[in-house]
Amino acid sequence: MEQTNVEPLDVAAIREEYPILQREFGGEQLVYLDNAATTQTPDRVVDTIAHYYRHTNANVHRGLHQLSQEASIAYEEAHDRVAEFIGASGGREEIVFTKNTTESENLVAYAWGLNELGPEDEVVLTEMEHHASLVTWQQICKKTGATCRYIEVEDDGTLDMDHARELIGEDTAMVSVVHVSNTLGTVNPVSELADIAHDHDAYIFVDGAQSVPNRPVDVEAIDADFLAFSGHKMAGPTGIGVLYGKKHILEEMEPYLYGGMMINKVTFEESTWHELPWKFEAGTPVICQGIALAEACDYLDDIGMEAIRRHENELAQYAIEQLEGEGDIDILGPPAGVERGGLVSFNLNSVHAHDLSSILNDSAVAIRAGDHCTQPLHDKLGVPASARASFYVYNTKEEVDKLVEAIDDARQLFA
Repeated sequence: MEQTNVEPLDVAAIREEYPILQREFGGEQLVYLDNAATTQTPDRVVDTIAHYYRHTNANVHRGLHQLSQEASIAYEEAHDRVAEFIGASGGREEIVFTKNTTESENLVAYAWGLNELGPEDEVVLTEMEHHASLVTWQQICKKTGATCRYIEVEDDGTLDMDHARELIGEDTAMVSVVHVSNTLGTVNPVSELADIAHDHDAYIFVDGAQSVPNRPVDVEAIDADFLAFSGHKMAGPTGIGVLYGKKHILEEMEPYLYGGMMINKVTFEESTWHELPWKFEAGTPVICQGIALAEACDYLDDIGMEAIRRHENELAQYAIEQLEGEGDIDILGPPAGVERGGLVSFNLNSVHAHDLSSILNDSAVAIRAGDHCTQPLHDKLGVPASARASFYVYNTKEEVDKLVEAIDDARQLFA
């Protein structure tokens, strides 16, 4: 249920925590619109990182000295905080820290898929999947003899749910779906897809890289068996990703990596594994990054995830209105007025996306250009690349106006 009486963001106050936004290039103030790739990091998260290295730095789960105990407690509690952030009632036992979303996808594909899939099984994905999902399951299916099948994308950028119901059947073992497309901005009906998957005794893996940072996500409400996301897309540091998994599934899975800290007992002949989640966190883990991610969760909750969702959607809708008004720009994904994530991919008819990005950089406007790790989707759409503007808590309509002005400069340059 959508929240009511949500106050709009105080963007001016938010921007004060991001000194990087005050940078100038060639006399122009930075307009950072590449947030779907990586968001900027607020002072309080940077301060958390600095405090850790100045006052607490030690390895975890290995030492009896004070620093190790403090670091261990903070690291373990970070798992609990992340669990709370996404509504995982199982706490730390359902939260595995990885280095990014891609590693989380690979962990499940190798620890579960390589052991459970066979020639009779199917993995169902969508045509809008990020390479982190598509390539991973594609390769696992090649190794196991399983078959990858793909839910088609409609002309309006939404999933063909009738096709989804046709594909997901008794042979389906896993459904892997992106929650919010990093190219189209489409918000997929993951709860409905979870119901369909579970009706056929299949698991569902939700790629939350573009949803968890930008909108309220409750893993139990959507009934995801697995969900993955990254810290660097949600005001946190790089080098930290999260895999959520239902406890009973994680308990049955074999480890993906072996070594220190993930073991319980080792002999020359056999080894047994640590309890959850540590059996999936081999070696020295991402200690500082995990603690900083917990601080990022606090930061985002203080702002309000529903307020963030509304702010980003408003900016995306405003951008679509401004860009479509030019007449020579094609927008990818759902049309204006349809709920979308905080990003807009587009093409200026007379200018290649890479050239456009370079020209915008001259005006200190930072966007992404390329295939956004969705080459098969771009092939389906018949475009080799696209430009993408993506928004976060600190962006403004004035920055969208600056984007449009810079695009006009590019248009005139290539006229």
